[in-house]
Amino acid sequence: MIPRTLFSAEHELFRATVQRFIAEHVTPHHTEWEAAGEVPRDLWLRAGQLGLLCCNVPEACGGMGGDFLHSAILVEEFAAAGATGPTFYLQSDIIAPYLVDFGSAEQQQRWLPAMARGEVVAALGMTEPSGGSDLQGMRTQAVRDGDEFVINGQKVFITNGHSADLLLLACKTDPRARARGISLILVETDRAGFSRGRRLDKIGCKAQDTAELFFSDLRVPVGNLLGEAGSGFAMLMTQLAQERLIQAIRAVAAAEAAIRWTIDYVKDRAMFGQTLAEFQNTRFELAAMHAETLAQRVFVDRCVELHLRGHLDADDAAAAKLVTTELQGRVMDRCLQLFGGWGYMSEFPIARAFVDARMTRIGGGSVETMKQIIGNALLPRAKARKAAP
Repeated sequence: MIPRTLFSAEHELFRATVQRFIAEHVTPHHTEWEAAGEVPRDLWLRAGQLGLLCCNVPEACGGMGGDFLHSAILVEEFAAAGATGPTFYLQSDIIAPYLVDFGSAEQQQRWLPAMARGEVVAALGMTEPSGGSDLQGMRTQAVRDGDEFVINGQKVFITNGHSADLLLLACKTDPRARARGISLILVETDRAGFSRGRRLDKIGCKAQDTAELFFSDLRVPVGNLLGEAGSGFAMLMTQLAQERLIQAIRAVAAAEAAIRWTIDYVKDRAMFGQTLAEFQNTRFELAAMHAETLAQRVFVDRCVELHLRGHLDADDAAAAKLVTTELQGRVMDRCLQLFGGWGYMSEFPIARAFVDARMTRIGGGSVETMKQIIGNALLPRAKARKAAP
């Protein structure tokens, strides 16, 4: 195995804390949460007490003051355990950075400490029924009325939608413009005019709370605007590299876990007078999956290293998300096949991981969108090379 050199001894102590937390408070209850469609609020509070939320948020803003490696460890360990329910990464590494980078001092002090303690659960409101990846075409509007915005519209597929206390909402403040008409507004979910639709019945990631959200003449003060009006799309673009990198980290860790589960299974599974592990096909399949996953692990670790130095761009992060989520799907399918009929039973982790993995090729930007982004980055350079003498 190629040794990993990213993490310090302090990081590995933090990893041990995360592993204990998952073993004691997550794994024994995850099946119950899948049936319920959400995780309990006290899990967020327990995580906050242990410093597992907003790890990468400065201490002055109520966070742990760690670095992105602490966040990566959390993502890896939850993925390795097949624990898709607790969406701590969404709160800590996707939503909180917007407040850290663009929030006012008042917004930061009001929300970030409570998010780090687990007292406030946040959600990101971007996707709409009419489209997901095409953010510029969103229809939810916020119209200025004196010192307030009046919001009308609808969002769908919103993770944490049913449990969220705070929503970071993307909406149009200038419906005539596309990208320059988008703003980000902080919306408290106890305001009049906000309502939650049904908890969506997904084929996988069933312990994740996913909902439809509705806004009907909902009023928020102008002070809830994040940054300046019309700057929302630009702010969203600055966070894309980290968001895609998180998906890549999850995908590789989940694939590694599936291979481990499969190795343990085939060593004990008797068939035709020998174990399944003794068949050449089994060994070749596992060898190929291991080699592919190891290559992607090295790639993702390199991307993390670049991100820590501020050098990972959105195009390369899109490439990481594309290849790792495609890899995750292949590995889950091939591992499930080696489990045979038992792999089709929901009581086996590989069955749930197989279904859960399908979401990663859609969520956070579909693989088709990643290809479009990468293609757009490559073609101008290709034209320039063709034109060169």
